[in-house]
Amino acid sequence: MSEAFIYDHVRTPRGKGKKDGSLHQASPTWLLRTVLQALQQRLQLDTSLVDDVVVGCVTPVGEQGADIARTAVLDAEWAQTVAGVTQSRFCASGLESVNLAAAKVASGFEDLVVGGGVESMSRWAMGSDGGAWFMDPRINQKLGFVPQGVGADLIATMEGWGRADMDAFALRSHQKAAAARAAGWFKGSVVPVHDIAGLLMLSEDETIRPGASLEAMGQLAPSFAAMGAMGYDATALRQYTTVEQIVHMHHAGNSSGIVDGAAAMLVGSREGGARAGLKPRARIRAAAVIGSEPTIMLTGPTPACRKALKKAGMAAADIDLWEINEAFAVVPMKTARDLGVSLDRVNVNGGAIAMGHPLGATGCIILGTLLDELERRNLATGCATLCVGGGMGIATIIERV
Repeated sequence: MSEAFIYDHVRTPRGKGKKDGSLHQASPTWLLRTVLQALQQRLQLDTSLVDDVVVGCVTPVGEQGADIARTAVLDAEWAQTVAGVTQSRFCASGLESVNLAAAKVASGFEDLVVGGGVESMSRWAMGSDGGAWFMDPRINQKLGFVPQGVGADLIATMEGWGRADMDAFALRSHQKAAAARAAGWFKGSVVPVHDIAGLLMLSEDETIRPGASLEAMGQLAPSFAAMGAMGYDATALRQYTTVEQIVHMHHAGNSSGIVDGAAAMLVGSREGGARAGLKPRARIRAAAVIGSEPTIMLTGPTPACRKALKKAGMAAADIDLWEINEAFAVVPMKTARDLGVSLDRVNVNGGAIAMGHPLGATGCIILGTLLDELERRNLATGCATLCVGGGMGIATIIERV
């Protein structure tokens, strides 16, 4: 099998996922077009050398439906020979796209593949595509479905953490993201979004709060207590019988933000990159997905990371930097604790609590952020991981070349 290398990546800034967000007027195809055109221009890429574009989209309906990957390829005026496919692994879709691209390359079937993702959450709300998980009472009952926020609160309760722990982690996310943005550490990968007339819509992440404080967070009511009282707490406690009561502590300030955004990463073989005149920045050493308990839903990163580490012949201590998606504050906190990783090496430039979680794109975004920071610090290895709806986990290990 061939090795799969990362040649470059770009992303849009993340815009607030509401009607007054700066990217609300940009269609999801426009966001994908923006990153594809930027990738081509940065690399002076002959797009006819690219075999496929794999795009993650969690809510593939309306403007995001009908294989948006192929639509965006054509709208970006890439070569007509470039194929496109859209897939969903829920919150992991962006990283799954990169892993699928790497698998295509490593198999030898294809030479250059773009992996990425898009989500316009201001235009297409999470869950608007339905699905039996949410809408079929039989499935709902059989699988013990509860909203992810209830699962997050259950994990924090079981781990012995309190509201102050969640808020302190969230504050650090905003502080780190604000410092990184001020230092210009995101500029090398963030592509400003302009409208069809060429007017700037957004040039940097919109939801970072440099003035965030514990006092302000303390004023926010828990977001999932009412849902829990509707019967979801009881559903979770039937599964986790050692817990007497779920303490609800996650809220809008210590959970990932709803945002719009897109990302793209070029993956290829060494020979494919050479034909395009490119030098690799990193190689993908291992990737893994796992299924985890579907009621609590958010515990997948730890076993996924362990599986990827085993594939790579590595231990957690061998990883220099980690990106653990901040779906809720408790997720990176628990994953780091389980793996024995210091939080000083986790999400060093902040995460989705500060910058938001554009569902279909986030995995690609955090892998790119990880690569940029490894280069900035002259470090070698990194691991990106996400919890996944439905009870799954995903992880990808990269090594600079």
